[in-house]
Parts: sequence; C-alpha cells; structure tokens
Amino acid sequence: MSSGEFGPEIRNAASSVVVVLTQSWCPQWAAMRTWLELIPRSAELAVFWIEYDREPCLDEFMTFKETALGNDQVPYVRYYRDGVLAKTSNFISRQGFMQYAGLPG
Repeated sequence: MSSGEFGPEIRNAASSVVVVLTQSWCPQWAAMRTWLELIPRSAELAVFWIEYDREPCLDEFMTFKETALGNDQVPYVRYYRDGVLAKTSNFISRQGFMQYAGLPG
C-alpha cells in the first residue's frame, strides 16, 4: 500500500496476472468466484484475490483501494500483462475476464 501498487512478486507471478479486491459479502463476487476457482493457473495466468473485509487492515486497505487505486466498487479487478497494469474492471463475466486477461475463452 505504501508504494500505491502491488509489488513485483505479484505483478510478475505469470505473464498475465489478475488481482481481485473485494468483500466476502458481495453477491457479484460470489458469482465470479464460482467460475474463477475453476480456471487453471499456469505460467501464463496467476489470479489473486483479497476479501479485505476479513483482514485486520480493513479500514486502511479500503482507503487505499478507494483513494490510491481510485475504485470504490466491489469486486474491483486489476489485470496485469508482463507486470504492467493493462486494464481494470468491476464485476465481469467469465468470457470478459478471459478476454481482459488476454487468454482464450
């Protein structure tokens, strides 16, 4: 949070990295999670998520997300290609997710 971005160990975990920032109670997150957990991880794709309402740093993290990252919606999804932020979205379908992640369908 202090640098305003996720570290290189996250952004470079695969050629395509997706980070989902959400809260556990969100119905859109529950829908996304059902298919997200089934997508195989590989050297091409790494997916991370944080349900920050379950973390001890809830208030600090929510402030970071809403101010530094500029998004107050959940889920908030950040897509990185080769370590660089390529796109962002909020709730999205599996097909849209795969397209934004740069992967086949």
